[in-house]
Amino acid sequence: MLPGIYEFAWDEGHIIFLGIFYSVVIVVLTTVVIALLRAIRHARTRNAELALWHADFEDLPARDRRCRYELTGEVASRACENCFDCRHCADHPHFVAAAASAVAATAPQSDTVAGFALPSDRLYHRGHTWVREEADGTLTIGLDDLGAHLMGAPDAAELPRIGARLVANGTAWKATKRDVTVRVMSPIEGELLAIGGEGDDWILRLRPEGERADTRHLLSAAEARPWMLREVERLQLALATDLVGAALADGGVPVDDLASVIPPDKLDDVCGMLFLEP
Repeated sequence: MLPGIYEFAWDEGHIIFLGIFYSVVIVVLTTVVIALLRAIRHARTRNAELALWHADFEDLPARDRRCRYELTGEVASRACENCFDCRHCADHPHFVAAAASAVAATAPQSDTVAGFALPSDRLYHRGHTWVREEADGTLTIGLDDLGAHLMGAPDAAELPRIGARLVANGTAWKATKRDVTVRVMSPIEGELLAIGGEGDDWILRLRPEGERADTRHLLSAAEARPWMLREVERLQLALATDLVGAALADGGVPVDDLASVIPPDKLDDVCGMLFLEP
C-alpha cells in the first residue's frame, strides 16, 4: 500500500449512519412533496370556488348587486363591481374614512331588525352568514337569524372535513330542505378546526389565515341593519301570500321554520335569492 493512502473499510456503524441519514432525507422529501401537493390542491379548489362565485355574481339581477354604501345611504346609487369583496375595491378605504365619524356619532341601536336578531358582536356576510372572533383568536361562523329562520332544521347537511381550508365567497357547507339544496357561502378564509354541536350558536370554527383575518368585505351590525331591512322587504315581496305575510308580519315574531310555510314552487327561488345562488 502506498504511503498516505488508506483502504476504507465499511463497518456496522457506517451502515447504521447511512441508513438513518437516508431515512431522514426520504422523510423530508416526502413531507415537502405532500405539502406541495396540498398547496396545489388548495389553489385549484380556491380558484374553482372563486370562479363559481364570480359566475353566480354576474348572474345576479342588477338590483341584487348594489354596493353596501348604497344600502347604507352614503351614496345615492352604486353597483358593486367586485363581487361583494371590498378588499379589492379601490374606493372602499375612502368610504370607510368618510363613514367613521358618522358611525361613531350614531346612537346605539336595537339588536333586532324586523323581528330578526342582529347581534353587534359579529360581522355579517351578504350571503346570510356571520363571523365572530373568539377570545382564543379563532373565528366562528353561523347563519344569521334570517337565514336560520328560512332554513329551520335542514333535512340534510353536507359539511366540510376537519382540516379543510375554506375560501371567502366559496362553499362553507350545503344544506337541503324539502328537496332544495342550498350552497351556503363562507364569509371568511381559514382552516376548519371544529364543527358545532347541539347547543352551539355557531356551525364552523376556523383558524384564520395569517395573524389576523381580513374582514374588510364584511358588514358591521350598524351597516347590516339597512341591508337586513332590505332583505326582509325582498322576502316579503317574493312571498306575497296571506300565509307567509302573517309569518313575516311587522312587529311580530317570525316563525322558526319559514321554509315550512313557503309554497314549494317558490322555495327554490327564495333560497337562491337570499343565499346568492341565482
